[in-house]
Amino acid sequence: MCGAPPQTPALPAHVDLNKETVIYGTVSKDDAPVAGAYVRLLDGTGEFTAEVVTSATGDFRFFAAPGQWTLSVLHRDGSVRQDVEANEPGLVPAVLVLS
Repeated sequence: MCGAPPQTPALPAHVDLNKETVIYGTVSKDDAPVAGAYVRLLDGTGEFTAEVVTSATGDFRFFAAPGQWTLSVLHRDGSVRQDVEANEPGLVPAVLVLS
């Protein structure tokens, strides 16, 4: 087990986490980061809101309003879907593992 503290995303200097919600995380499979996965952000009704592609280290982030969200990941090596609750401004972590 790694003793390193949890990591948070690097954010632009102008981001005020007292006013903004950032949903962020990593996509992995078999304990390895997955680059090039499509991560979709769906609103509380399941409607498409945004999409990003994971970085070389499997990282992604969305700036979103507080509320109920769903993350849906698509990649040639698998997919995953996870509900996320962002109750207030700040950082909202998500760890997505492809199956």
